[in-house]
Order: sequence, then structure tokens, then C-alpha cells
Amino acid sequence: MVPLSTRLLFQRGRPKSDRLGKIRSLDLSGLNLLSEDLDLNLLGRLKQLQELDLSDNQLETLPADLGLPHLHVLHCANNQLSDVTPLCQFPQLEELSLQGNPFLTVSDSLKITFLLPELRKFNGKDVSTIRSKAENLNRELTTRVATHWRKFMAALSPEEKAKAQANFVKSAVRNVRYGPMSLSEFTQWRVQMISEELVASGGTHAREADMPEGPHKATATQEPRARPVALRRPGDIPLSLSPQKRVCTSPLAPVEGSLVGSDSSQLEPLHFLQCHSKNNSPSDLRTQLWACAFEPAWDEGQAGATSQTVATCGGEAVCVIDCQTGIVLHKYKVPGEEFFSVAWTTLTVVTQTGHKKRWNVLAAAGLRGLVRLLHVQAGFCCGLIRGHKKAIATLCFSPTHETHLFTASYDKRIILWDIGTPNQDYEFQASHLLTLDTTSTPLRLCPVAPCPDTYLLAGCEGGCCCWDVRLDQPQKRRVCEVEFVFSEGSEASGQRVDGLAFVNEDVVASKGSSLGTICLWSWSQTWQGRGSQPTVAVVVLARLQWSPTILAYFSLSTCPDKGLVLCGDEQGSVWIYDVRPLLAQRSPPQAALQAPTQILKWPQPQALGQTVTKTMVNTVVANPTFTYLTALTDSNIVAIWRRGEP
Repeated sequence: MVPLSTRLLFQRGRPKSDRLGKIRSLDLSGLNLLSEDLDLNLLGRLKQLQELDLSDNQLETLPADLGLPHLHVLHCANNQLSDVTPLCQFPQLEELSLQGNPFLTVSDSLKITFLLPELRKFNGKDVSTIRSKAENLNRELTTRVATHWRKFMAALSPEEKAKAQANFVKSAVRNVRYGPMSLSEFTQWRVQMISEELVASGGTHAREADMPEGPHKATATQEPRARPVALRRPGDIPLSLSPQKRVCTSPLAPVEGSLVGSDSSQLEPLHFLQCHSKNNSPSDLRTQLWACAFEPAWDEGQAGATSQTVATCGGEAVCVIDCQTGIVLHKYKVPGEEFFSVAWTTLTVVTQTGHKKRWNVLAAAGLRGLVRLLHVQAGFCCGLIRGHKKAIATLCFSPTHETHLFTASYDKRIILWDIGTPNQDYEFQASHLLTLDTTSTPLRLCPVAPCPDTYLLAGCEGGCCCWDVRLDQPQKRRVCEVEFVFSEGSEASGQRVDGLAFVNEDVVASKGSSLGTICLWSWSQTWQGRGSQPTVAVVVLARLQWSPTILAYFSLSTCPDKGLVLCGDEQGSVWIYDVRPLLAQRSPPQAALQAPTQILKWPQPQALGQTVTKTMVNTVVANPTFTYLTALTDSNIVAIWRRGEP
């Protein structure tokens, strides 16, 4: 590290001068500066400084008063910054660079638009899209704070109101919620500011908030915003929609049956997004969407913790979407790639100064046989894993080891990786732990719920197979230990299994082995009857009626907390099964197929002025509390349903 000195500032300042007060541009990049190295007395003498480069240092924060009133351009890329609020000291700032600060999030990007009213370029891009998103969120938050104010003050006497105003800000921050959890830092920050302004005005802002400024416009995130679209496959385009068009413009989707018990409330179509369009073309109804996964809840471990942020993949893009607002929070694009699978994990990272941070990392893979590890909050790819010669069909993280990742490829291999934790440059160095050989293409991976460190299930083109994945065993390359079959006779084996998931600690749901059927079977009972046989018939608990289509690769999923099995079909419908009553029966399984609890029919939204009458739903996933349901189609449409209050 080179200490700051008058001599250094003269060397690195422009134009060349013998007076600090005449320097207009200063380059302090690449000096390994720490925050405490920024000498306020020295820098405060740069009264005419307009451009400052602090990139490639080790800054964790910016001092609150650098004394640079005329600063217009600031570069702080590749540091350790975790707070943007000190930037408010630069009200004239027009251009800002913060790339490569892994602890800054999308919330910080939104804060910047309020802190820096004159900002035009952020990280090399026009700031208008981010500013528009922030304004829309702010408008909604202002309305909600005003509503909370009226409710808060309504029951109080005049004497109590004067005393209670001091408590209103705390109440608003605690109770006013809007937007995704990934933006909670921003929304709570704005709610506090709005509430303080409301209290200072004596409530006059609450009355102003009731007056509409005209029709609101919903914006997309980093892309335009998604259109209510339907048929054929997603590309690269979210489009601007009015709030009315966020919900399907056609009548509500027909529903056959209804969920019972605690889930009896109606599922309503909420958003139809075209956020994977090729070349951002609104006419792209052909890009196929293949997989989605809900982000782990940030406050996991707390009762009721859940997530409303979902990652989707298809074509050359991976998108991260807030289900409540329909905003595409992030988009990662690789020209020429076709993504087939995504999976989340949460890592604990220790910074150079010893601070612990929790990261949600998204793994994405597809046609090129590469795994990309995406730090979604910071918005960059921080790792690339090369290990397969052909496309990767699916991947999943171990539920017990946050750094263990399984990848399954068309090269007929499943590989277990330890992705490790990122180094000081926030890069991953993955290590190869195991190779599992398959006799056919693996399509779905499923760690065995009661013993995920011991066995791995895979649905393959040739059936359902199981491997021993214990790492204390000497062999690092292994073959299938057991093949599970779903019927008796010579045709029992070799049947494709393209859907596989655990409903609870024992019950497995699988699809593909029989036409128009989803099979529920017991892992424990099946394993107990195995003996030393290489092929074992599963112990069937129930068979669920599904679409009679001969088409394949409609992936099923489960919602274990609610006892639900979900699957799409070739008509755009979503089949929902509440299997808790079936599993509670102690009598022998019924031979008859069990009907679905509910079928959500395709809502037929509008695309390019025409009604999309049907599409294929390739995969359906719900968040753990079954508040949001996301379906991906064969026609470049992400469809999101929300469960209303019971």
C-alpha cells in the first residue's frame, strides 16, 4: 500500500499543477487503499476536483465528509463497499461505477437514485431504468405508509396522537411491506424516510398520497417488462404493462376442483412475462423455458420464512423475478447458450476483515456443458465449472452440504462437485469429488430425503436408478447400485422417468414410467425389500391420474410443507394434487387412479393482439408456503399465480 501524500496527489492528478486546488481529475486506483487511508484533510484541499478514481482498492466504506463539492464522476469498482449512503455528500455526481463490490445489492442500486438526483450513468449504463423502478416502488410505499398512518391515528384521542407520532415511524418500518425480500433493505429504508416526512408534515403528505397523479406504469427491471404473452417459448423481453395488464387480460382461468383445508383459497393468475425473448423480440413465442427454482429465504430458520423470488431459465438467459410485483430483478445472458437447469444454495463467506456474509448463489447450466455460478445480488458470474463433454440436463445442490453440487449430463455421467467458497477475489475453485456412470441420459436428480449424504436417485431415459454417494468410500467412480421398476413383467425396466421428487421424508413422486400416471411410492418399504437384487420393484402407495399425452419431459415438483404434487401438461394446464389424505390412509393402496385435487386451466392471455389459446407447461414450482406458483412454458412465457387469502 502506498500512503496518500501531497506528492502522490500531484503525480496522479490532472491537469499537472503545483496547487492541489487546481486538480480536476485524480487517479488513486490500484493502491490497495483501506478506508482509513483516505486522509480527509488532504483530500479536502481538492476544491475543484470533478473526477475521482478509487477502483481496485480495499475500501469497505467511504468517509462521510470527503469535502469534494464539485465531484461529477466517481469510480469505486472492485472494492469491499457494503453501504452507499455516504454518497449523498456528492449531490452533483453524474457518473458512478461500483461494479465488483460483492456486498452491494440491488437495494443499493435503488438507494443511489434517491441519494444522487443528478446521476445519469451507473456502472456504464443509463440510470433511467433503475430510477423508474425506484420511483414505482416509492409511489407504492408512499401510498401504503399513508394508509398505515390513517389506521394508526384513527383510534387515538388528540392527546394520544401528539405522543404517538414518535412511535409511528417504528410501527411503519415494522408493518409496511412491499416488493421482494431482496429489496427489503431498500423498502425499509424508504419507509423510514417517508414516515419521518409524514410525521414532520403533521400528516399532510398522507392526504397528498391519496391524490392519483395519473395512470401508473409498471416497469420492468433491467429489461423493458414482461408482456402478457402465452404460447411457445420465452426470449429476452420484459415489457411495460399497466397494472391492469399484470393480471391476464382474459377472464380468470377456469379451475376444476379446489384445494381443501388450509389451502382452500383460490389461485389467481398474476403475471405473464416474456423475459427470455431472443434479441428482446416481442414476437418471440418459440423460446422454450425449462426450469425454475425459488430463492432460499433470507431469514431462513424463522417461523414462516419464505421466498417470493424465483429464478427461471430458458434460451440464452437466466432471469430472477419477484413474484409479487412481476419485476425482473436480474438477468444474466450468454449468447449461444441454452440454459436447461438452475439451483440455489446459500453460502457463508468471510471477508478479508473477518466479517461473515450470507450469499445466495445461483448455479445455471445447459447446452454448453458448463456450470455458471452467479452472485445474483451483486450481478456477476463468479465461477465457471467445466467437467462435461456434452450438455448438462439438470443440476441440484445437496440439502445438507451447501457447497456440494450434483450435475447430470447427456454424456451419461453425474458428477458431484465441491464448489467451495470464493477466494479474496470472489472466484470459485471447484473440486471434483465423485463420478457416477449411467447407462442412459439422466433427466432428474433427487438426493434421498432421509439420507441425502448416502444415496442419490436419478430419473433417466432408461429408468430410475440409485447410487451410493458416501464420500468415505474409496471408489471415486461408481455405477448404478439399484434400478427401481414400477410394474411387473419383462417390460418393467427401461422405462423413462422424467419426473422425480420427494413428497416427504419417505414418499417419492415419479412420472414417466406409465402413460397418464404419477406414481407415489415408499422409499423405506422399497429399500427394505431390496436384499442384494440389482433391480427392485417399488412399493406403490397410490397412482395419480395425469394427462394421457404421449409427450415427455414435463417435470413434476412437490411442496412438502403442504403435501402437494404439481405438474404441467401439453394443454397449458397445471395439475395439483393434495396427497395428504392418501398418505394418511392405513388401508392397502387403491387400484383406481386418484383424481387431481385441482386443475388450473391455461388463462389464455393476449400476445401481439391475439389470444394464446394453449401452450405446453414444461415445469411448475411453488414456494414452500404455496403463496406463489410459477409455471414455465414451451412458448417463452413465465406464468405466475398467487394464492389469495383463505
